[in-house]
Amino acid sequence: MPPFSPEITDFWNASFAGDVLASADRFTVVVNPDLDEESPAMVLHTAENGVIVALSPALGAALSSAAGQVLTEAPLRQGLCDAGIVLNGADNLFYFTEADKAVLLRENSSDHVRALTAKDAAAFALFQGSASEEELDAAYVELDHWLVYGAFDGDRLVCAASMYPWQERQIADLGVLTLMSDRGKGHARKVVRAISRAALEKGYQPQYRCQLDNHASVALAGAVGVTLFGQWEAPFEDG
Repeated sequence: MPPFSPEITDFWNASFAGDVLASADRFTVVVNPDLDEESPAMVLHTAENGVIVALSPALGAALSSAAGQVLTEAPLRQGLCDAGIVLNGADNLFYFTEADKAVLLRENSSDHVRALTAKDAAAFALFQGSASEEELDAAYVELDHWLVYGAFDGDRLVCAASMYPWQERQIADLGVLTLMSDRGKGHARKVVRAISRAALEKGYQPQYRCQLDNHASVALAGAVGVTLFGQWEAPFEDG
């Protein structure tokens, strides 16, 4: 695996640490005491370690007992389903490697890309009004987030990205949206790199997440210069 920041590797190692219930053929199940009934299971798939499943103590005991102490991936996923635990579709997790961060920190932003503030409320409202509700929900870009950057075409905001601190760690989760009429012009790449540089300067590690089947977002990740860390599944949050 390429060298990522210790903040990233330490976070994911801790999230999937615990007593091992099963381990075979690049499939590992652990009991993590930090998980509870609100978030009783998570799955992480990396090229280095294969599939790792973390379970809460109660869920681990129930599933291992039901399986007769033998946990393999298909029966475990069925057990989660039987227990009423629905996992979100897997998210790709992308981060800048240490080498790519060094390159990013030496860059300057394009003239038409800058931080957004409350003074940009009118432009941001017009931007939101030009996007669909589905696009807005998927991107989750908000003017009152921790960091917000945008690209302008004249006075018109055509692309925006925002970040917020994630999981109470020095990791900043990213959302980005470009208006349909302005896609394919490189705006998103420039905005994401600019906001990521700002996050790094504040001591945070940018995190780029997207669903596996969101091919446009996967392509943008490649253009931005982030590297795939793994795929993560967590319980579906209703509402």
